[in-house]
Amino acid sequence: MDQSIDLLDRRRLIAAMALLPLAACATPMGRYTVEDAVRRLLELSSERAFARLTGPGGFYDDQLTRIVPPDLGGGKGGAVLGALLRTRAVRDRVAMGLNDVAVDMADNAAPIVMDAVRRMTLTDAVAVLRGGPTAATDLLAREARGSVVEMLLPGTSSALDSDMFEMLTAALSATGGKDYAALADNVSGQIGDAIFRAIGREEAEIRRDPRATGDPILMALLG
Repeated sequence: MDQSIDLLDRRRLIAAMALLPLAACATPMGRYTVEDAVRRLLELSSERAFARLTGPGGFYDDQLTRIVPPDLGGGKGGAVLGALLRTRAVRDRVAMGLNDVAVDMADNAAPIVMDAVRRMTLTDAVAVLRGGPTAATDLLAREARGSVVEMLLPGTSSALDSDMFEMLTAALSATGGKDYAALADNVSGQIGDAIFRAIGREEAEIRRDPRATGDPILMALLG
């Protein structure tokens, strides 16, 4: 995408944004469209979110994205696992392991999310830009969360079946895999939700201060 925009283009963008009806979200404005702006907002938000999630501390150091050992309820395996996790040392060890898995899974999820951004049909892009602080992320999550979690599930299942989680697999082995499958579903869902929460946080920050991005499209339409 061309990152240069002259003053005339910027004035056209701002003026058009004020005058466009909601149905005209694909109308060209200078060299860009409102769809371009929404996609750019989501691309930058996603790039920043994945950089944070896969950096030092990853999911674990952030209350917004931390993955926690789930309570699987009343099944035999769930009861055994619950007893194990009532020990603080065990719970902390499992939590750190789950968050390490989340970092690895985020690497796999990033291309899926970015592809979803590029393929989104933005029938109401103006409304998204004028929406709340996470309006674009909310739309992305509605369209892509299912495919992201589905992609995460096999890798999460394999990771949970590794030596790192020997205690978990031992606790759940007596249930014929039912509680183990529930554990994998729960953790995959947590990772998926954490990813979209992280993207939403970045979107809100970009909307708050679009000039800090240095991106001419975002500065013109959000500034």
